[in-house]
Amino acid sequence: MTSPTSAPTLYRATYLHTPRNPFTHPDALDAQSDGGLLVQDGVIRAAGPFADIRAAHPDAPVTDLRGGLLLPGFIDTHVHYPQVRVIGGLGLPLLDWLDQCALPEEARMADLAYARGVARDFIGGLIGAGTTTALVFGSHFAGAVDAFFEEATRTGLRAVTGLVVSDRLLRGELHTTPQRAYDEGRALIERWHGAGRNLYAVTPRFSLSASEGILDACAALMRDFPGVRFTSHVNENTREIQTVRDLFPGARDYLDTYERAGLVGRHSVLAHNVHPTDRELSVMAAHRCTAAHCPCSNSALGSGFFPLRRHLDAGVHVSLGSDVGGGTGFSLLKEGLQAHFMQNLMPGGVPLSPAHLLYLATLAGAEALDLPHTGSFEPGRAFDAVHLNPAPGTPLDAVFRHAASPERALAAAFATGTPADVARVWIGGDTVLGS
Repeated sequence: MTSPTSAPTLYRATYLHTPRNPFTHPDALDAQSDGGLLVQDGVIRAAGPFADIRAAHPDAPVTDLRGGLLLPGFIDTHVHYPQVRVIGGLGLPLLDWLDQCALPEEARMADLAYARGVARDFIGGLIGAGTTTALVFGSHFAGAVDAFFEEATRTGLRAVTGLVVSDRLLRGELHTTPQRAYDEGRALIERWHGAGRNLYAVTPRFSLSASEGILDACAALMRDFPGVRFTSHVNENTREIQTVRDLFPGARDYLDTYERAGLVGRHSVLAHNVHPTDRELSVMAAHRCTAAHCPCSNSALGSGFFPLRRHLDAGVHVSLGSDVGGGTGFSLLKEGLQAHFMQNLMPGGVPLSPAHLLYLATLAGAEALDLPHTGSFEPGRAFDAVHLNPAPGTPLDAVFRHAASPERALAAAFATGTPADVARVWIGGDTVLGS
């Protein structure tokens, strides 16, 4: 390991993070009303009360962020790159929404100039909402995936994405073959996986549109490149589930279509899982894979209530995703609020505190993606952070100025916060938004 080369900076702020999982450790929230984070070479070297850090490092220049909240950068574990320009297709269930809204737009990504513009819109939206790491559902076109990685590299986003592959039941121009899926995936992995902050995710769209041959090609990439991630959809919509059952008559359930191909493992993140069987939850827990909960999308598409308690009781890891096109935007603050609402409304729901919501939006995503260097403000982790600093005269500003505790301010941030309240974002110590 190389020694630090730059001078440290001491950030003074009201900050909150969850060094541990609050679902298993009720005291997991660390809230500092006057905290200090010493950052050097993009890494947090010390954290705690400002007075203590200042006394130990009296010569470090201070960046004063008091007046707002400093949180770890948000980590979105399910979000569709080609769908940023079709947000808001309300009133349709999943398969109708795909046919009428998403898939026509996704076909346009064959145009590389168009794809580059979408990549700018998409990544700008993510960073503008305070997201510093994202597991991104890519494009069906390899050139558009290249364009995405190029833009992610330019902006500094921690991006995990890949080529989306399908060979049936979509538009013809979105179909591929198993051999082409493998060859194009391999070329993208060799070009981008581990380059800078980029990682690759093998991505069959879902079993409805991916035959056994496509899933086997995905499994071959996973075997040949053990460090890549895997993502797809599972159990989002009851009509979708029935169609998958018809297409895979020998499968025990939806998850089994991936399981039989060897695609369920520690680096697997499966989006939605609104209607799982007990067997599926047991298998997910055993393989330590993650369910990416997308509450706004579940509501907007009428997919159903996410059974969080069943996931937790089974030992399945859960993180948060915005979904984007099927959802309502990039803000994980909004996703946290919607998760809170839905759990309150559903029978047997899990009451979610601000600590739970912060964990789901940050450290849970780092754990899902096996990224131990981000997700919290513990020393040794990268300084990925978002500074919420609402405009004077707004309701959130009023709460921040008068909140009795940092925890109360955090609750208000989830209740009313929007991307307009994101004043500054850092990734690996680099300022990527604000100044």
